[in-house]
Amino acid sequence: MYKIVKKRVLNESVCLMDVEAPRCAAHCKPGQFVIVRTDDGAERIPLTVCDYDAGKGTVTIVFQIVGAATLRMKGLSEGDYFRDFVGPLGRPSELVDETADALRAKKILFVAGGLGTAPVYPQVKYLHGLGVDADVIIGAKNKDLLIMEDEMKAVAGNLYVTTDDGSYGRSGMVTKVIQDLYDEGHKYDLCIAIGPMIMMKFVCKLTRELDLPTIVSMNPIMVDGTGMCGACRLTVGGEVKFACVDGPEFDGFLVDFDQAMMRQNLYKTEEGRMYLAEQEKETHHGGCGNCD
Repeated sequence: MYKIVKKRVLNESVCLMDVEAPRCAAHCKPGQFVIVRTDDGAERIPLTVCDYDAGKGTVTIVFQIVGAATLRMKGLSEGDYFRDFVGPLGRPSELVDETADALRAKKILFVAGGLGTAPVYPQVKYLHGLGVDADVIIGAKNKDLLIMEDEMKAVAGNLYVTTDDGSYGRSGMVTKVIQDLYDEGHKYDLCIAIGPMIMMKFVCKLTRELDLPTIVSMNPIMVDGTGMCGACRLTVGGEVKFACVDGPEFDGFLVDFDQAMMRQNLYKTEEGRMYLAEQEKETHHGGCGNCD
């Protein structure tokens, strides 16, 4: 059992929780995820790690209410427990494999859309701890949907906030801010973009034009988190990959976003899942390779 030691409602549909999970906290790295379950009969939910504290033995998760399982999670309070809290899973960010000196020599831009701010935060915090000040763009449809602005401001070199409707910060989508920064003379060596699929697609479209290498996180399409369900199958550089076992981070210029978004829509229905399984045959699953 894993105790919830802190709960904070970030907006009407998004919650943050600190959970006691000492073994997980001791091994977490930026970019990884966990799988949580409220009780024996509940759905397994993969969530990207938002933060971790090995000293306190806690892991921070942020989740959006999108169905019955996450609605049940929102109903939990401080002092309640998760039945399962498994992780860390997935491959860490490639940043953790680079030396501090190599990272300090780079100018890195993070782009976070909506809930993507949560998985961007631990990477920016990690860099900040090494003395690397990365620039960060966070965007949302409106001011009420922005999350973790204060936390990000504490670790970012420069923070640029934008809303689609102009209700707070800059006005426009994150791609407009990227272009504005380039027009203002800012230059970057690497972009890391995390957010809705459509956002990442258009970020990559722009950064390709700017010749700015871009990493994206495909955690939005994960369902099972082990490669067994086939939900997060995607094509990267012409090869079949699975976000949960091969990622979740990939070279954004190699990801077939149109195919991934099409599969995401099909996977929502039983008929769609049957269609995908029939069409993709033995490559439909990732973890075991040949599930029935």
